[in-house]
Amino acid sequence: MCGVIGLWANREVFHDLYQGLLSIQHRGQDAAGIITYDGRFHEKKGNGLVLDIFGPEEAAQLKGNVGIGHTRYPTIGGGGHEDAQPFMVNTPFGIILAHNGNVVNYRQLKKELFEKNQRLLNSDCDAEVILNVFAQELEEQRVKQLDPENIFKAVAGVYRRVKGSYSVVAYIAEQGMVAFRDPHGIKPLSFGRRKDGLTPSYAFASETVSLNLMNFDDIEHVQAGEAVFLDRNRQLHRQKIVHKKHTPCLFEWVYFARPDSVIDGVNVYKSRVNLGCLLAAEIKKKNLEIDVVVPVPDSARDAAIEIARRLKLKYREALVKNRYIGRTFIMPAEIKRQSSVRQKLNPICSEIAGKKVLLVDDSIVRGNTSRAIVEMVRECGAEKVYFASYSPPLRYPCVYGIDMQTKTEFVARDADEELVARRIGADRVIYQTLKNLKKAVRMENPQLRSFCAACFDGFYPTGDVTQDILKAIEEERKLVQESQLELNIKTGR
Repeated sequence: MCGVIGLWANREVFHDLYQGLLSIQHRGQDAAGIITYDGRFHEKKGNGLVLDIFGPEEAAQLKGNVGIGHTRYPTIGGGGHEDAQPFMVNTPFGIILAHNGNVVNYRQLKKELFEKNQRLLNSDCDAEVILNVFAQELEEQRVKQLDPENIFKAVAGVYRRVKGSYSVVAYIAEQGMVAFRDPHGIKPLSFGRRKDGLTPSYAFASETVSLNLMNFDDIEHVQAGEAVFLDRNRQLHRQKIVHKKHTPCLFEWVYFARPDSVIDGVNVYKSRVNLGCLLAAEIKKKNLEIDVVVPVPDSARDAAIEIARRLKLKYREALVKNRYIGRTFIMPAEIKRQSSVRQKLNPICSEIAGKKVLLVDDSIVRGNTSRAIVEMVRECGAEKVYFASYSPPLRYPCVYGIDMQTKTEFVARDADEELVARRIGADRVIYQTLKNLKKAVRMENPQLRSFCAACFDGFYPTGDVTQDILKAIEEERKLVQESQLELNIKTGR
């Protein structure tokens, strides 16, 4: 899961891109990059956070009123600088591109591009595959100036060849900016206008919060299987190229998106309040004696407040978060995740000692964070520790862009609530039902009838994820983990 922004404005874009990337830093902490255009491309990419990569020198370098920015969270590719986005090719015209998602047939396409199209990819990032497929589709049309039909034909070619999830923003030098979502619209993408000249400025972003902070309004969502093209005169053209069932990723509302964002017409904050309301009803059925409700900050706060309100229980912020530690779930290595939990959270024992505590979190994935939190609360003298997850148990690998790609990573892979409770050291675990998760989102937008819930139910909506693909991903994942462990041992980390 990554964050992407594309901007074509009536003024220099670096400041807006920088502010926009800060607002979606939560979507990726591994690397970040910006490429701008003022007759030539200017690029800066690096490992780490946006604040660490861009400063006054980069602001002076990244000139132009067109640009694309990205924050990276790795699923394909390592953590190297060469895998940071955006990517660039110089033909046809010169194209820059960034995306959010995961290409399932990445290895196959990389081989095909080299052997069939003589295109060498110099990274292990799937965005470079999408860029080169798109460039090849444009090149084969052999035109000197692109019109909307050329763009839509090229995107249709991408849809035919690229499998998986992807929300893409690209700029073609002196031709225009294009954005598109995969045929099932698994990953979010929105755009807005800013009336600051004779022709409006336009911005595309993974989350609407970026558009809000850059003062863009009149916000719309790019539809599943749709391409949006801003031509050289910044006139907007849209076409729905592929008509498939829209299945947005449920994990956006559970965890990834900021509460002040709107994803496909659903306010993230309201959806989490709904999740708290529905989970409260499930908790009530358990007839548990609970003294206090404590959220695991930050994403669980909205649901936890609603649970406490519905059950008429005390609510306390008894876990304090160190805001200078990143999101542990999206850290690229297991050792980093484990070592960061204690640094990230510290309990207020006076609010916990002698009490029956209900901890509320957005999910239980690998169980490491949950186990560490339960241990901390017990060390404070809690009489009982119950753990409520406002999402259902995660049991199946995600191949669409979330870093949980093997069954063995899930604490609930072969377990019911009772066994998960034993594994994380809780007295009781209560999960949201999948039916209620879908209901909570649909309450805010009844038009959403289907979702990608593959990590919960094992159904992959693209229909092309085979057991062989899952096995290959799992084997590759194990090799990456072994290499990371070996590197940590060598470097003493």
